[in-house]
Amino acid sequence: MEPVLKVENLTKVFTRKGQPDFTAVDHIGFELYPGECLGLIGESGSGKTTVVNMITRLLDCTEGRILLGGEDITRLSGKGLRKAYGEMQMVFQTPTDSFDPRCTLGDGIGESLRNNGMSRAETKQEVARLLTECGLTPEFASRYPHQVSGGQCQRAAIARALAVKPRLLICDEATSSLDVTIQKEIIALLNELRSHHGSELSILFICHDIALVQQFCNRVLVLYKGKIVEQGRPDDVIRNPQDDYTKRLIDSIL
Repeated sequence: MEPVLKVENLTKVFTRKGQPDFTAVDHIGFELYPGECLGLIGESGSGKTTVVNMITRLLDCTEGRILLGGEDITRLSGKGLRKAYGEMQMVFQTPTDSFDPRCTLGDGIGESLRNNGMSRAETKQEVARLLTECGLTPEFASRYPHQVSGGQCQRAAIARALAVKPRLLICDEATSSLDVTIQKEIIALLNELRSHHGSELSILFICHDIALVQQFCNRVLVLYKGKIVEQGRPDDVIRNPQDDYTKRLIDSIL
């Protein structure tokens, strides 16, 4: 089975004037398969955000390759990159980051649909379907981001990400700004979407909470100082951690 996402020898070195170079991500590699949810965990400063920014091409890598659906996207730009964004979408930590505050949620969700030539009537119908799929009523299309709760806005953000039918959904700390009850609801929604879409949707779940990853992910990678120090099934990693950093990470939640 071909992976949806394959990262090979990925490295990012930041050059700082008057200071030594800083290696934020140090020769990491992993694969994410169709229908799988892969967790990437680590404390703040471990390199998680840098990894995501390289995969989404917001940041150039210093070394390595990024393959999306077998296609090398490491140096893509322009039209090629826009095409790649049809295959992968992000859900951010702060839900409102996904929306223009001057536009309704419906406008934000429907933007990519209109850009792809869908008529106004068809867009309205598809936006209603996406909102419903994500646990909101179609009436939310007429609301603005500031008129809904954080959990509702995150549901709308997930609907927006799903509009282009991506193969890869990257959730970058997508629940960390929400309270515990709403976190559980968003995880339940993501699980429902995985069940519904099957092998057509894979998730890269960026998180600092290994307990949350245990509930949701098939596999987990532990990142520390830019390196993958441990990987495996979440239950196995939690029950029998091999790396000292992983042990400290688990001890902090027990």
